[in-house]
Amino acid sequence: MSEENNENLGDELEDKANELNEEAKDTAEEIKQEAKSTAKEFKEGWTEATQSKENKKLIAGLLALFVGYLGIHKFILGYNKEGIILLAGFVIGLITYCFIIGIFIIMAVAIIPFIEGIIYLTKSDEDFYNTYQVGKKPWF
Repeated sequence: MSEENNENLGDELEDKANELNEEAKDTAEEIKQEAKSTAKEFKEGWTEATQSKENKKLIAGLLALFVGYLGIHKFILGYNKEGIILLAGFVIGLITYCFIIGIFIIMAVAIIPFIEGIIYLTKSDEDFYNTYQVGKKPWF
């Protein structure tokens, strides 16, 4: 009788394991679909923010003033190379901060976007659009 109970218990455990396996597969598929959907929405939003013809003066100006050292305002305007330069400069400045040179690198990487932010916000909408979005002037 003990062997029969062990067999029944083994069958029950196997059935439960198969059931849990199926539930895990279903849950994984749901998560996969949700992740794809979220990624697609993010990509559409990013494309709209960076590729649209709308004037991006306010957002670029504020980003340049407050987090310009990260180069985000450059990415928003579609200047990827310049954004990478600012971001890399900031990271290099952090790495070399214990040396005197790092302080100056971080200061330069912070001052340049701050000046750009002021320039962006003081230009007229039409001037900004023609200069930075149509004319593609990457610096100042």
